[in-house]
Amino acid sequence: MIDRKEIIDIVQDYEPDKIKIGAVASHSALDVFDGAVEEDFRTFAICQQGREKTYSHYFKAQRDAYGRVKRGIVDEAVMLKKFNEVLLPENQQMLRDQNILFIPNRSFTSYCGIDEVENDFAVPIVGSRNMLRSEERGIDRDYYWLLEKAGLPFPERINDPQDIEELSIVKLPHAVKKLERGFFTAATYEEYLKKSEALLKQGVITQEALDNARIERYIIGPVFNFDMFYSPIEEEMSKLEILGIDWRFETSLDGHVRLPAPQQITLAEHQLTPEYTVCGHNSSTLRESLLEDVFMLAEKYIDAASKYYDPGIIGPFCLQTCIDKDLNFYIYDVAPRVGGGTNVHMSVGHPYGNTIWRNNMSTGRRIAFEIRRAIEMDELGRIVT
Repeated sequence: MIDRKEIIDIVQDYEPDKIKIGAVASHSALDVFDGAVEEDFRTFAICQQGREKTYSHYFKAQRDAYGRVKRGIVDEAVMLKKFNEVLLPENQQMLRDQNILFIPNRSFTSYCGIDEVENDFAVPIVGSRNMLRSEERGIDRDYYWLLEKAGLPFPERINDPQDIEELSIVKLPHAVKKLERGFFTAATYEEYLKKSEALLKQGVITQEALDNARIERYIIGPVFNFDMFYSPIEEEMSKLEILGIDWRFETSLDGHVRLPAPQQITLAEHQLTPEYTVCGHNSSTLRESLLEDVFMLAEKYIDAASKYYDPGIIGPFCLQTCIDKDLNFYIYDVAPRVGGGTNVHMSVGHPYGNTIWRNNMSTGRRIAFEIRRAIEMDELGRIVT
């Protein structure tokens, strides 16, 4: 792990009035850049050739003679053959020379590799560098381990597929789509065998991934992804904020639930098992009487993170939950960084964040606002790792 003091020394050499906000141009980068522009920062997109036009062309920023943005949000876009080339020493030096504060997203850790992010990327990251590893499901001290240490609820694990006795979900990566899932459900061991064999045959999953899959009891209920924020530099009010809530659109799963039952039973074999590839998000609110439960979950997670992943959570994080018929929460995933669904609130802000700050406060803007406050307080070292 890169020593935090090394990162703090780097950021102390930055020129405060020339700091830019950068991110890998994927995942939730548009929200990050939009929020940065709202707080009067210039933006820097690290793009991969062949998938760069969203950032370098369609959302390119245009500024007037006074530097005010008239259109778009991306000031500068650097083109790399592959995202992981950002790890090259000359590219890291370029970022430091540009006074970049880097906002990590899931694409960054997935395409660049968690070991490299931890040990080789000598650029100031806004957030907790060491916590990014915790979302690698199945490793030592992953988010399930942390949830257990925190005493937080998560779906019951089934260690042997032969023990499946009710609707369960099998969690494993997609064989082809690097960032996506090869999840499937089964209510019996026989169904597990039938579905897994079909998915193996179709090339959706691999035997190695199946052997290492996590099987959980399926929680029947709505999904709520809570977009939270923790500020280590807040001195007067709550350090913990709920900014907003989102939920997902998932490819063929959502297509299945739109079909009447008679049509579902006529599907061909390769259509029978839906895929859970996330392709979009929508916004939501929560019954007010349940909000305090969300804060309690988040506080416990923050306390455990601080204890086992010093310095713990910094900035945005996302608790992904299901709620059962008795209004019990179950955390099925945790993102210790900007969540994947925050683009739904860019520009207009999150409902709860707007209410707290009396302004349009998306996750991206909240990150930039924290950076702005840290600069004014001369506390940048407390929000970077």
